[in-house]
Amino acid sequence: MTSGDDATDATMARLLTVLAISPAFDPEGKPRKPGALCIGAQKAGTSWLAQMLGQHPQVWIPPFKEVQYFNHLHIPEHRRWIGWHYRNKPQEIRDRHQMRKVDLEPALDEYLTAITSGKMFHNQWYKRVFAPAPEHAIPMDFTPEYSTLPEEGVDAVAQFLPRAKVIYLIRHPVDRAVSQLRMNLRREKRNPATLNEWMAEIANPVLFDRGDYATYLPRWLARYPDMLVLPFGRIASNPGAVMDAVEAHLGIGPCFYTNMNQKVFANAPGLMPPPEAVEALEERMAPQIRAIRQILGDDFAADLR
Repeated sequence: MTSGDDATDATMARLLTVLAISPAFDPEGKPRKPGALCIGAQKAGTSWLAQMLGQHPQVWIPPFKEVQYFNHLHIPEHRRWIGWHYRNKPQEIRDRHQMRKVDLEPALDEYLTAITSGKMFHNQWYKRVFAPAPEHAIPMDFTPEYSTLPEEGVDAVAQFLPRAKVIYLIRHPVDRAVSQLRMNLRREKRNPATLNEWMAEIANPVLFDRGDYATYLPRWLARYPDMLVLPFGRIASNPGAVMDAVEAHLGIGPCFYTNMNQKVFANAPGLMPPPEAVEALEERMAPQIRAIRQILGDDFAADLR
């Protein structure tokens, strides 16, 4: 396996191959609601799961993966970067095709233009996002930010998609926060040099919001009691069992998946917080571990990492 930027390029190329160059694209498809959601958590294996299900003929994922619909409606502070998402991702798909010298299908190009033009983020637009899904396939929305929706946001999801199959990947709160921090630092080209700087970084509330399982799990389970919740550690220890559980939950048949043991978007080496900072995170996250054990049990908690 490669590392650093090369690894990111390689995994992105694989994802785009699966999600954007699939023959399972019906340009005459009618707008439809997604039948399944993967709501998170960020840095907990959602890209891996998208890469796996992107190979399944009975599942259809939009070529840019994260639709960001419900959080755009119910988390106003997300709207600025969601605008960047929709400006950047379609162009990224076009650039990748050009770089790989693969012709971009006119229907896909028209689709990317249509869903990023005019009025967006209303119910009919959301259904148009999934219009190219073949009739036999389940359209699926992978948006980790949905896990952080407020009560009224989860209510809106349940009212609009009452029969949706929901999947929630859970990672150890400390490992997830460290991974998110390292990703953010690399994106922002920052490198904390002292312990005080690291301690300031780990105090950032954004690290705790995405991993606030004590709040989010009950909120989603109240609306979707059959939601499939999977521990991140099981992806590495038994990916086949993970996919068996996912297939059973979605009601789809078995599939032969490639690259099941390959990490997707792994952080590059370096930029690790010092032990003192990790210990502070452990103390801060202890209530989250207790909540996971209380809600999902000790066996589940043992598979978080």
